[in-house]
Amino acid sequence: MATLLAPRAALRSPDLSRLGPHWYATVMGTAITGNAAAALPVDVPGKAAFAEAVWTLSLLMLAALLAGRAVHLTRHREQARRTLLEDPSAAVFYGCPPMALLAVGYGALTVGGPLLGARGALALDALLWTVGTAYALVVAAGLPYLMITRHRLSALEANPTWLLPVVAPMVAAACGPALVPHLPEGAARQAVLYGCAAMLGASLLATLALLPVVLGGLLHSKLPALVLTPSLFLVLGPLGQSTTAVQKFADAVPLALPGSGPGAAAVARGLAEVYGIAVTGFALLWLAVALAANLRALRAEMPFAMTWWAATFPVGTLVTGAAGLAAHTGFAGFTALAAALYLLLLAVWAVALARTAAGLRAGRLL
Repeated sequence: MATLLAPRAALRSPDLSRLGPHWYATVMGTAITGNAAAALPVDVPGKAAFAEAVWTLSLLMLAALLAGRAVHLTRHREQARRTLLEDPSAAVFYGCPPMALLAVGYGALTVGGPLLGARGALALDALLWTVGTAYALVVAAGLPYLMITRHRLSALEANPTWLLPVVAPMVAAACGPALVPHLPEGAARQAVLYGCAAMLGASLLATLALLPVVLGGLLHSKLPALVLTPSLFLVLGPLGQSTTAVQKFADAVPLALPGSGPGAAAVARGLAEVYGIAVTGFALLWLAVALAANLRALRAEMPFAMTWWAATFPVGTLVTGAAGLAAHTGFAGFTALAAALYLLLLAVWAVALARTAAGLRAGRLL
């Protein structure tokens, strides 16, 4: 009888000791897959239903993960503290939770209306954006502080995961303008727009400071393990996210700053197009590098690991950035680019999701 009850007891009380903040990457990748589908500037039968279904999955994943992490932090509080303070390779993944909250919140407003209702979707987005933004700012300041004062690091061994904490405010900046039309006219709208612009600036400058260090580390020491090769896609995150953010700012300027006249809106739109096109060019260059490196790693029999999720959210931001450029320029090339990038995102997300589910069933990931 005891042997029969043991498996059921194990199911009721799973081992969550390895449920770290990197698991939020699964929520990020799933949410961006749904959000990017909705943003695609092409009409595909079933697109809206697919976007809603994938976003709903991300919401359920977020709820399950929040519950699991609450249990983890209760049972393994000392382990979590040591990870944050003494393991810099794991601590940087604390940049993932706020981005997961923000991505799911944004999808609530843009995709989740049929499921939650207009008021429910707005309330959920407002809640997750507020909490996610505060979390992102704490992480963006706190993790660099620990890296400077406590963590033992070498710039010669820097890798793209170092970007995760400082990119989080950029995600908040890109998601915030969606709330502007729902706020009272005047100061409230201006505060959100100005706050998002400030977060974009802070995150972008921090990224520009770190990116040369990361590239230097890659050139000097390479990646320490084959399974870290997908982390090369993380460089695309701030590129695609900043492109998306400036497109959203251009749309929000007429609503947040109506007294500035059509001239300000035209300038904002022009700057968004110039910046977005230039940054997208570099992003496509790095995408080619990341794809080539990962194809090489796959030929070398790179095993599945949670690092594979690193390819999802960054590619998704390229989709939303290209979709914004297509909407503002009317250029069919950006429409085609957004569609091609989405096919890549869809393929990577489907593989990562299937392999993660198989790993969980086999008990290899937890």
